[in-house]
Amino acid sequence: MNNTYLTTEELSERIKYDPRTIRQNLKDSVLLEGKHYIRPFGGRKILYLWEVIEEDMLAMSTSSFAIPMANGGICHG
Repeated sequence: MNNTYLTTEELSERIKYDPRTIRQNLKDSVLLEGKHYIRPFGGRKILYLWEVIEEDMLAMSTSSFAIPMANGGICHG
């Protein structure tokens, strides 16, 4: 499986969010480790998986019923 690995700065350019917003608000609430990003070789560096993020963004945008949550997430109830 071919994945496109992006740094926080590269991801911010693609989704038009500030890198600090990605690190502080999206990481670990919307973007989950093991699904949307990895830490290669157990290090501190984070690489985001573009195809998975893009797929989830498109799926959320087509959702007909979504409740915004206080932490920035969405409840698909």
